[in-house]
Amino acid sequence: MPYTPPPDLASLSLAEIAELVKQRKLPPVDQWNPEAQSDSFMRITADGRWFHKGGQIKRPAMIRAFSSLLRCDDDGQHWLVTPYEKQSIEVEDAPFIAVEVRTEGEGDNRQLVLRLNSDDLVLLDGDHPLVMREQPQEDGAPPLPYVNVRGNLWAKLARPVYYELAEMALAENADSPGLWSSGSYFTLGSSI
Repeated sequence: MPYTPPPDLASLSLAEIAELVKQRKLPPVDQWNPEAQSDSFMRITADGRWFHKGGQIKRPAMIRAFSSLLRCDDDGQHWLVTPYEKQSIEVEDAPFIAVEVRTEGEGDNRQLVLRLNSDDLVLLDGDHPLVMREQPQEDGAPPLPYVNVRGNLWAKLARPVYYELAEMALAENADSPGLWSSGSYFTLGSSI
């Protein structure tokens, strides 16, 4: 079955985006607790590329399929989970990258939707918050923006997406930059 990516975000209304999000049925990986465990020999790099045994996985359909099986335990271990087995997967930073943003409305009536490198869509809201994370391995580095995708799975915002959000936030309040989306307010930091 050929893979058909979702349409361009700019061509969709937020109602159409919400319908696409609703239609995406993910397996209930948080409910599966298989006893069998192994190593997937897979790795997701900090820039969102997927590798298996050293070779890059380049087919978007495969990345989308594997990403639907991802789970992250409370201890930070990532797994590819099926009802029969879970396989460890190395994740250097976040398993997803937010590569595009779509906005509708302004101020506290704004809604922001992010497209991930897996082609999943995430509506920024109270259940999918934007947070600024300190980078412990980089002393003095500014915090980086992440959005919760589901469970303990996060997406790092690609630099152009972050800059687009920062520009909106600075235009609204340069002293305390932040953004509203779906009734929730998200701080982008005291200085961008």
